[in-house]
Amino acid sequence: MKHQTARVVLVAAAVVIASVLTAGAQSLADVARKEAARRKDVKAPVTVITNDNLKVVPPVAPPAVPAEAGGQPPSPDAAAPADAAQEKAQEKAEETPNPTRDPEYWRKRMADARLARDRNAFMLEAVQSRINALTNDFYARDDPYQREQIGLARQKALAEFERMTQHQADLEKAIADIEEEARRANVPAGWLR
Repeated sequence: MKHQTARVVLVAAAVVIASVLTAGAQSLADVARKEAARRKDVKAPVTVITNDNLKVVPPVAPPAVPAEAGGQPPSPDAAAPADAAQEKAQEKAEETPNPTRDPEYWRKRMADARLARDRNAFMLEAVQSRINALTNDFYARDDPYQREQIGLARQKALAEFERMTQHQADLEKAIADIEEEARRANVPAGWLR
């Protein structure tokens, strides 16, 4: 009886697979014919946009420091803050991303940041699970010494959880900073995926 059931199941599976393969081959042929007909109907040349076609937009220069009211040039005392502001603007211009960086640079940088975030989130869940287990174990014990040891381990796990939660927030901010830096460098959004 078992052998008959097994044969019926195998025959049914073979029929289903054969019908799927046949249907797939027919639909693929139909799709190929339709695509060939569509290509014949296209008359206008198609424009393909690549990185070579796009113009590189230079970063915006910081605004000039205005002169003091009254049209007079700033005093020597006021020149020091202006020089400091110019130095900060120059440092910021040096920190601005290089717009000629390739898509691979941005993809790798974003992928690394997301991987670090996801890894930390996974570890955060593991620590939370450990805290839950220690809490349950703490309340299940009657021995004061064992409860004390479990309580210490739980406190360490809680401290680790707090540290990792802060680290998770820092990793999220780092991803947002990369996105902002890319936006300022006029990097297409697709480069960050």
